[in-house]
Amino acid sequence: MTTRTLTRLALALMATFAAGAHAQQGAPEMTQAEVEVGKKIYFERCAGCHGVLRKGATGKNLEPHWSKKDKDGNVTEGGTLKLGTARLEKIIALGTEGGMVNYDDILTKEEINIMARYIQRTPDVPPEFSLKDMQASWKLLVPVDQRPTKQMNKVNLKNIFAITLRDAGKLALVDGDTKQIWKILDTGYAVHISRLSASGRYIYTVGRDGLVTLIDMWFEDPKTVATVKLGADARSVDTSKFKGFEDKYLIGGTYWPPQYSIMDGETLEPKKIVSTRGNTVDGEYHPEPRVASIVASMTKPEWVVNVKETGQIMLVDYSDIKNLKTTTIESAKFLHDGGWDQSKRYFLVAANASHKIAAVDTKTGKLAALVDTKKIPHPGRGANFVHPTYGPVWATGHLGDAAITLISTPSEKKADAKYKQYNWKVVQELKTAGAGNLFVKTHPKSTHLWADMPMNPERENAESVYVYDLKDLNKAPVKLNVAQDSGLPQTKALRRATHPEYNQAGDEVWISLWGGKTDQSAIVVYDDKTLKLKKVITDPAIVTPTGKFNVFNTQHDVY
Repeated sequence: MTTRTLTRLALALMATFAAGAHAQQGAPEMTQAEVEVGKKIYFERCAGCHGVLRKGATGKNLEPHWSKKDKDGNVTEGGTLKLGTARLEKIIALGTEGGMVNYDDILTKEEINIMARYIQRTPDVPPEFSLKDMQASWKLLVPVDQRPTKQMNKVNLKNIFAITLRDAGKLALVDGDTKQIWKILDTGYAVHISRLSASGRYIYTVGRDGLVTLIDMWFEDPKTVATVKLGADARSVDTSKFKGFEDKYLIGGTYWPPQYSIMDGETLEPKKIVSTRGNTVDGEYHPEPRVASIVASMTKPEWVVNVKETGQIMLVDYSDIKNLKTTTIESAKFLHDGGWDQSKRYFLVAANASHKIAAVDTKTGKLAALVDTKKIPHPGRGANFVHPTYGPVWATGHLGDAAITLISTPSEKKADAKYKQYNWKVVQELKTAGAGNLFVKTHPKSTHLWADMPMNPERENAESVYVYDLKDLNKAPVKLNVAQDSGLPQTKALRRATHPEYNQAGDEVWISLWGGKTDQSAIVVYDDKTLKLKKVITDPAIVTPTGKFNVFNTQHDVY
């Protein structure tokens, strides 16, 4: 073969690569520009449920081809190539009954077509992220000795709401007393949670782009004092809360790479990275076991780290991070979000693809129970209250079923001994208007249980919340059409009502009305006792609001 022929061949191969025809055999052709669009949309909209490597978790496996054996050895095969572009376009556009939202009001027809073709390709594997990478990303903007020694403003910090402005990559701090926006700060893209320091002074946020920000509310105007990158994709952070370790450390869990990181609690200086790659509870190796949620124990110097794909719950002892001790508890796949029971001894977490709730006894360091539930439990932090018949219960809603599940939880109070027979059993299932619930919420001073339904495909459900009477759970819930109550003009795209959050006093409930990036959104506030509209907080800066975290309630795990 001549040099000229080789040159022509090389140029042809380069042109083929640039045109996207280098796609895997059988996959539809894509230009490189289309691939980049698909990669961006997948990261922002899909990776959280389906995984970076597309092996599935809350969402289904989206690999081009997959096969699995059942317990009898029978092989089932599937994959996105088998479904084909037309079928995938319909699924993306219309959603599914299993809890996947419809994207026909979020993505254009062209983007839906790009995604249908993109997920028929072999997934791109992002780079790893080391301790050196973390250290290179770390920015200490205001050293500790240059920060205030006392609160320099007159704001009631306990009733501040930290509100995620998802697509804007910002966090709004709103004064719960005045209902005024106090400050809007830049954060990572799509902040997943905000967590509070033991003192209530610092807010820690983590975005889906892996960026952690540390915000100091003692300045006259709140200020970001440090940032660090955990990796390419992250969901969870929490501080050390045990006596003597208050805010000494911060832990952050990543979706990619699959690992957790330990940082200095006041500066975010990276200290340690621990991989979570390993075997599932079924004994199979998994290359992408993501850290889904983390909570800090108040009774031991421990964090509860929930690893999604493996179904392993880790109790990480941070009393000596140089000689880290970890207790690994087998539960079920795929672990997601959860919260404490009323006693703060037991942590309950959804193994949502297994349709179970796992309960960990943090006092003994053992699994207390695996409770079967309806499809795809999704509790957020859940909701605790005293049931008139069954005593202390913890509640979770479901992405995949029309129910709210109430689970009896143990109590060491003598008066609650009569309820022991019900412990770790589903004692009641409240009917809902459909699947698609993300969050349930109540408060110790309330007689109501609030439930959203933002992932339901019906507009009237997605734009409303449902309120149950805790004094009589056999009554039908009251439906509040949040979008209508907001007074905002109706648009073709849904404004999803999501994430009920109480104020510090427990007499107001704040709901995010989550519109599109170009549509006006709002925070809608209701009186918890009367269920009457109290205030609509709207502003051009309120862009795609999702999670809201009241400082006092988040600091003290009130839910």
